[in-house]
Amino acid sequence: MTLIKIAALGHRVLGIVVEIGRMTIFLCSSLLLLMQPPWRPSLIIRQIYIIGVGSLSVVLLTSLFTGMVLALQGFYTLEKFGSEGLLGTAVALSLIRELGPVLTALVVTGRAGSAMAAEIGIMVITEQVDALKSMAVNPVQRLVSPRLAAGIIAIPLLTAIFNVVGIFGGYLIGVKFFGLSSGTYFSKMELQVQMADITGGIWKSIVFALLITWVCSYKGYHCGHGAEGVGKATTSSVVLTTVLILVGDYVLTAVLY
Repeated sequence: MTLIKIAALGHRVLGIVVEIGRMTIFLCSSLLLLMQPPWRPSLIIRQIYIIGVGSLSVVLLTSLFTGMVLALQGFYTLEKFGSEGLLGTAVALSLIRELGPVLTALVVTGRAGSAMAAEIGIMVITEQVDALKSMAVNPVQRLVSPRLAAGIIAIPLLTAIFNVVGIFGGYLIGVKFFGLSSGTYFSKMELQVQMADITGGIWKSIVFALLITWVCSYKGYHCGHGAEGVGKATTSSVVLTTVLILVGDYVLTAVLY
């Protein structure tokens, strides 16, 4: 009985290792094909619109209320120490270093990543991918590589918008609601926020963009048969991407800061 359990555990571990290897090969081939002709800028622009513009309204709403909640909680906490003037710094650093990249990535995963996995999965089960192969068109180069490029461009821009709108939300609460001086709010922020904080947030958003497009495209491209396979691929892509984003955020924070 013990040997059966050990064998089952070993089989599962080997399956995970094989899956990681397949995903790594998939990512490397997608990046290499992105650098090879024929280049399709129209496909990249279309995916930037889908990922970036399509997610903009959700990002704006999320960022505004995130900044407002940060300001509410931060003001009550800083007030206990007589440090209300540091509210702008607290809001800005929380958004730029952590919440901006992470929440933007999670929003894009739920909104665009799931759609990406479902779209590619439907193309697989309806044999559109096989049709591309029969026409001597590399399906990875046509379907996956433009999404990788578009994600790396669009998601950092969405993160920057998230940060700016979130800081504005904090300004509304701190200055307009609590009566804090606007000069104090922004001057303390200017003094305390360093370029390293901004570049760290940018690097996080780039890594998260790569994770989202990579995992969601892979799950869609290797989905099972029928509608059930597409549903499972979509669900697993969102779950796995969310976990990788949170784990990656910890690792990147430890390395960058």
